[in-house]
Formats: sequence, structure tokens, C-alpha cells
Amino acid sequence: MIEPSKIEEEFKKAEDENYAFRTYLKNHADSDELDEQFAKLHSELFHNYDCNKCRNCCKIYSITFEETEIESAAKLLKMTKGEFMNKHIEMTANGYEVKGKPCYFLSESGICKIESCKPEGYRDYPFTNKPERLFSLYSIIGSAGVCPVVFEILERLKKMYNFKRRKRN
Repeated sequence: MIEPSKIEEEFKKAEDENYAFRTYLKNHADSDELDEQFAKLHSELFHNYDCNKCRNCCKIYSITFEETEIESAAKLLKMTKGEFMNKHIEMTANGYEVKGKPCYFLSESGICKIESCKPEGYRDYPFTNKPERLFSLYSIIGSAGVCPVVFEILERLKKMYNFKRRKRN
């Protein structure tokens, strides 16, 4: 597995190939079979992976809350909803977004301060175990530049499909 600090560099080396692989999958993969392959690799690779040693996603992406998720995070931090909103949240085109990057709730040790009530969209990241992966390959390729596990999933899928990028002349 690639070291989290090296993922961006390694992703850039494989980016063109990953987009070519996306096109290959769009033309050759069965959607249900691909979902099963993603889910299996997701389970296998995340089983022993300690996200606390990486947390690139928490450093790069902005966390967005649904309004119904704010109250539980505020309670966990022993704040009122209003205090929580004033201190940590700003309204953006995406909704209720945490101010600043890296995420305020990311501790220096890599532990999420609101892990037990993290917004659903961030609990589920990188979505590689969700259905309809064939239709979200662009976002998966983008995530491969952030998450070492997603990068590894793509590399293993390339081997499973015997994908070999054609050399340019």
C-alpha cells in the first residue's frame, strides 16, 4: 500500500492510465460484477487499514452536514446547536460546511473528534463498497488521488481485468 504522503505523486503517474481504465470498464465491465469486485476489495483492504494514520480525506475535503446531523455533533462536543453552528459551520452552496481545512474535528493523532456521529457522507467515504460503481468511476478516480486504499483497489482491478494501457507512439 502506498504511504499517504506519497499518494498524490503516485496518482499523477497513474492518472492517464486510470482514466483509460475507466473507459475500458465502461465498455467491458458488467455493473453488478464490478460492484461485487469493488465491495470485496473494499472489505479486504479496509479490514486492516488504519485510516487514522492517513486522514488525507479529512485534510483535503470539506465536511458537509445535513441539518439533521448537526444536533448530535453539538451534543457530543457539549455545545448547543447554535454554538456549534457559530463556531464550526458556514453556509455554502453545498450546505452546512465545516469552516476551514483540514477539518476542525481532526485531532493531531488522526482521531476524529466526532467519529461516533460523523456525517453519513463522510462515514461512507470513499463509497467503494456502494452499488453502481460503474456510474461513479470519475469520483473513484479522483478519490484514488487522496486515499491509498482506493488507489490500491484500482490497481488490483486493473490486474483482475488484465488491463494494459497501450503505449503512445
